[in-house]
Amino acid sequence: MKSRTDDVERMTMTAPLLCDAHTHVWPDKIAAKALAGRVDFMEPEFDGTVAGLTRTLDRAGISRCVVMGIADEAKYLHRTNEFIGGLRSERLVPFGTIHPDLPVEENIDSLRSNGVVGIKLHPLFQRFRLDDERLLAILDALGDEFPVIAHVGKGGVPETDQLATPAMLAAIIDQLPRLRLMATHFGGFHRLEEVEEHVIGRNVVLETSWPPTLRALGKERVVDLIRRHGVHRVVFGSDWPMSNPTECMDVIRDLGLEPDEVDAVLGRNLDRWLDGVRIEQPLEKRS
Repeated sequence: MKSRTDDVERMTMTAPLLCDAHTHVWPDKIAAKALAGRVDFMEPEFDGTVAGLTRTLDRAGISRCVVMGIADEAKYLHRTNEFIGGLRSERLVPFGTIHPDLPVEENIDSLRSNGVVGIKLHPLFQRFRLDDERLLAILDALGDEFPVIAHVGKGGVPETDQLATPAMLAAIIDQLPRLRLMATHFGGFHRLEEVEEHVIGRNVVLETSWPPTLRALGKERVVDLIRRHGVHRVVFGSDWPMSNPTECMDVIRDLGLEPDEVDAVLGRNLDRWLDGVRIEQPLEKRS
């Protein structure tokens, strides 16, 4: 007679791998404050705590996710990397923070000493330009040691909306070809015309979050972006706690992609990228 354990193991082996490339958390005592009014035009759907994220991952069936910490100011860099690096596990992959107001060596030492796996750049909140020469010097020093996920596009207030444009992203791709680079929000939040001009088809991974809901883009637009860039270079992300991963994954499943393509976007592409595999080439279909 089969046991419940046998059933669970069978389901684990056959169920698609689900991974989320874009989640944010804060220490419990500051999560509410950090989220209050952070984005003017949307409200968070969840509380921003580690426990809250874990509950969401469990409900969504997500087995691996990137969990991000961002130092809005240089003085918070070491504390942020210590917190986010302390979450490292098989399920939570910590992406910490750098800041161009600090020397190159200090940034890299903070990442290494805290066990941080990669870096999240958010120029809108950190108040630097994506083409800042000081930032490029840090990224150049990283080589391919730390993968980098960058917010690109709008999302703040008018005076910060020009800090991270698709054209700046394209320049980084050209200048730093060794960098393992991912761009959030299809490479340009509310700047998709510029994405199509500067980014589509380039050697960069694009992530799918579009809070509060990807449905706002329309199915045909999303499919066109994915097809033109290459399914193998697109990964699922929710931007938790601003969006619900379960709903976001349902949108991807409803696009009309082939089953293997859905599996790749919802998990296998990110799993490979986090394990250091460059994904310039498509993943072979499973027989």
